[in-house]
Amino acid sequence: MAGQIPKPQIDNDSRPFWEAAQRGELLIQRCEACSQAIFYPRAICPHCFSERVSWITASGRGRIYSYTVVHRAFGPFAEETPFVVAIVELEEGVRMMTRIKGDRGQVAIDKPVAVCFERVDEDLTLPYFTLI
Repeated sequence: MAGQIPKPQIDNDSRPFWEAAQRGELLIQRCEACSQAIFYPRAICPHCFSERVSWITASGRGRIYSYTVVHRAFGPFAEETPFVVAIVELEEGVRMMTRIKGDRGQVAIDKPVAVCFERVDEDLTLPYFTLI
């Protein structure tokens, strides 16, 4: 891929997520007070404001909630067009923005997907999804 991929800011709240992705594992948080699943990583539950949040391994399965096909991109992504960017709703109930790998002609709302991981450089692995 041409160009440098912009990297996420990894902080104490998100570090377990990124370290797990390096291992090929999808982690999300769960509130110990209200039992709600949480994504994106944060220090306080957005549902009940408890600070008692812990990490759980997500199933890695979900459904496409929404998507778009990107035909024009810039920087290191320009050579990858067209590609699909989607919001996937995981079985645990949280939604995450991601890319869908595979045949974009088969992508549709509510299609089932499973997580896969793509190492983009030596210290960054991204969770993507494929149709199942």
